[in-house]
Amino acid sequence: MNGLISLAGPLALLLGLGMALGLADRRNFSLRWLAVAALLVAINDVLLTRCYGLLPDVIGGEWNWQGKIAAFAATIMIAALPAFGFRRTGLTLAQVPGSLKASVPVAVAYCAFFIVIGLLFPDEKASAEDIAFQLTMPGLEEEPFYRGTLLFALDQAFRGRKQFLGVDWGWGAVLSCLLFGMAHAFGYSDGSFSFDAITMALTGIPSGIAIWLRLRTGSLLLPILLHNFGNAFSFLA
Repeated sequence: MNGLISLAGPLALLLGLGMALGLADRRNFSLRWLAVAALLVAINDVLLTRCYGLLPDVIGGEWNWQGKIAAFAATIMIAALPAFGFRRTGLTLAQVPGSLKASVPVAVAYCAFFIVIGLLFPDEKASAEDIAFQLTMPGLEEEPFYRGTLLFALDQAFRGRKQFLGVDWGWGAVLSCLLFGMAHAFGYSDGSFSFDAITMALTGIPSGIAIWLRLRTGSLLLPILLHNFGNAFSFLA
């Protein structure tokens, strides 16, 4: 029950804010795609939590390997659908010509951000599993979902665009960042809600950078690599 209530928060944000944005610009709004985005969030949450603990953890370990792998597999299957497509969701190694030159300084800034965070808040001595998980699962699961299929669905729901910093931004990018932050900062347990503003900021800001890289390069390759570096550095520092 705690998991379902925790899911209600991001869904309420998505549907409430999404409807308000859509009604403000009806010509560029698709309610159907907003509903698809909400369904994607629900599917991702169910798989990450092993159906809220109802499914046995057959992999084991200190980290959520099974939930991450299941959610990643579902994202790949959804991206393969004709309505989505691998290239349109960024699941391609091909980079937009000339984009890497512009992306390198941004990637360096992204790494610098996490180096500073890692040095200020170092983790305790890491195990081999800690390092293996952080070098793989966070980026592989979260980037294809939040900056891939979910961003694509939200971009279809909100088709208005404004060019800024060399890429075309829409409300889908903003909502994707907010949902990513909520997934890390918002929760419900023992009859009370929790929200950590610092966690929201520390996840929302890199999320915006990752979206810029995804839109600029047309690929999730750099966001995945940088995400895993950011997660692992505090364990390696």
